[in-house]
Amino acid sequence: MAPADTTARVRLDTAVARVPGEASAPRSPPATAVGPLAWLRGNLFSSWLSTAVTLLLAYLIVRWTIGFVEWAFVNAIWEVPHNQTQACREIKGVGACWAVVTEKHRFILFGTYPFEEHWRPALVVLLFVGLYVVSALRRFWRKELVMIWAGVLTLIGILMWGGNTAPGLLRQPYEQVLALVLLAGAGFAYRHGRIGVALPSALIVYALLAWAGPVLDMPYVSQERWGGLPITLILATFGLAFAFPLAILVALGRRSELPAIRMLCVLYVELIRGVPLISLLFMASVMFPLFLPEGMNIDKLLRAQIAIILFAGAYLAEVVRGGLQALPRGQYEAADALGLTYWQKTGLIVLPQALRLVIPPLVNTFIGFFKDTSLVLIIGIFDLLTAGKTAIIEPAWQGFGVEVYIFVGLIYFMFCYAMSKYSQNLEAELNRHRRR
Repeated sequence: MAPADTTARVRLDTAVARVPGEASAPRSPPATAVGPLAWLRGNLFSSWLSTAVTLLLAYLIVRWTIGFVEWAFVNAIWEVPHNQTQACREIKGVGACWAVVTEKHRFILFGTYPFEEHWRPALVVLLFVGLYVVSALRRFWRKELVMIWAGVLTLIGILMWGGNTAPGLLRQPYEQVLALVLLAGAGFAYRHGRIGVALPSALIVYALLAWAGPVLDMPYVSQERWGGLPITLILATFGLAFAFPLAILVALGRRSELPAIRMLCVLYVELIRGVPLISLLFMASVMFPLFLPEGMNIDKLLRAQIAIILFAGAYLAEVVRGGLQALPRGQYEAADALGLTYWQKTGLIVLPQALRLVIPPLVNTFIGFFKDTSLVLIIGIFDLLTAGKTAIIEPAWQGFGVEVYIFVGLIYFMFCYAMSKYSQNLEAELNRHRRR
């Protein structure tokens, strides 16, 4: 073969060898095929009509955002002399008067609680938030969490009621109410074989109940003076904490093979769900005391709490029953094949899976009832929203309700959004095995 032919052959082989290598080299897809640009093109600018709607909505959103920023921040007044609202009225409609929140924030948050004792309900709010955070962490999902709840709720009762008189056996209201918590904690310790800590724990807690008020020199504050955010947290926390176990029992009762239990649970659910919460609160406030023995009276806050527990229990029971029905029949049969008792099967196999399936509707119900606590206005209890409404009754601040409602709405939003995000993370973590 001639040298020229050999050289041409080598060059051809080299060019052919390069072609597969160049063709197999990784290349990035076009920017218009994947990524943000592709999403915008496919969802917002896919046609001329979609483009027109997108541009119109974008214009309205930008214009509203600029107007809101100017009203809420640029032209806003943040502070004025005491009840000197002339400057706010001059810019009304142009800028916000956040001075009403600055002036009335203590009344909105704590209601008619004594001004010099506001540190107590403020600490109660922090204790509630801390209790929620601890309960949300899975590392604390142990039996000791019950004792943590008992201790924190005891401290909350001491702070809210106080009492600087010489104590007697169950004389103070918080001693009468939280004695149930004390008995539950001591019984829990005894039930789990911790007899050595049951009696000392009971004595320590009673000592706190009886002597904390006088030692700390905290004046006694009746429940009629309570209001604002602590009332909302108390009603929501106790309401859902007691309604959830009740809902589980009612849901299991509706699926019971005993006709009497099943009919009783059905009657309870249909009766409670057939009337609005306002009617239950009205009955608890007006009608319920008529059935009590003469001379016996139950505080209106406790009556409202019972009504909320019964109402929430009926709605949560239907959510739990949906989870029980969604569970495959094979799970029940497998538990029966293992020879488990009814309560072992329910507590170890059925309920954990059923509750895992209904986390979104459960949390949705929790959020709804957290906001429904504002209905206690009908029986004269000053919750957060009611305290906000009352704060602008004063003539000097009338006409500035928008700022107060935005402030109250932000507080509700923070709690509800936290519950929503936590439920999403919990659902993703507990149902991770289903996506494999």
